[in-house]
Amino acid sequence: MAKFSLYNIPLKNLSQGKHTYEYELDRKFFEAIDGDEVKKGNVNVVLTVKKTSSTYEFNFDLKGIVQVPCNRCLDDLDQEIDSQNRLVVKLGKEYSEESDEVVIIPEDEGEINIAWFLYEFVALNIPIKHVHEPGKCNKTMSTKLRKHRAVSRDDEDDGGDIPDEETEFADEEEITENIDPRWEGLKGLNLE
Repeated sequence: MAKFSLYNIPLKNLSQGKHTYEYELDRKFFEAIDGDEVKKGNVNVVLTVKKTSSTYEFNFDLKGIVQVPCNRCLDDLDQEIDSQNRLVVKLGKEYSEESDEVVIIPEDEGEINIAWFLYEFVALNIPIKHVHEPGKCNKTMSTKLRKHRAVSRDDEDDGGDIPDEETEFADEEEITENIDPRWEGLKGLNLE
């Protein structure tokens, strides 16, 4: 983690009260951290560290834009990042993560590197499904995807756009309507 020494926070040397740090996570940061989710972006981070008698409360405020691949066409998609995160750091004998928000750092080291925490806060702020707005996907990829899409014999390919969530849910409703009639008699049973 020597390449991330800029993100070391010396805990032992901090005085009581609040301390503020500012970072800019750019393309170099995301390429160096080598995470799977994000490779490019520009995110500003304001970190406030509040030292009390035995703990350090870290409050992160992240704002910016990252580029992630669209789930449909694989072209880059701008994803806004606006996140507030909290981390409580304590000094102890060895490193451990007690929960999502509580970390214990070895007292003899006396410092914490927050680079991976910053990356995780950005990655966790990205929605699971990230796609372009309708009509904004790469036209070539959309055409190929539509061409190779599996459809049942009853469906007709109308040459429209790639199916969206509404179409997917409509298919689920059709499935629930076509229930085996032998199960219909069980619907009226009161099992409570």
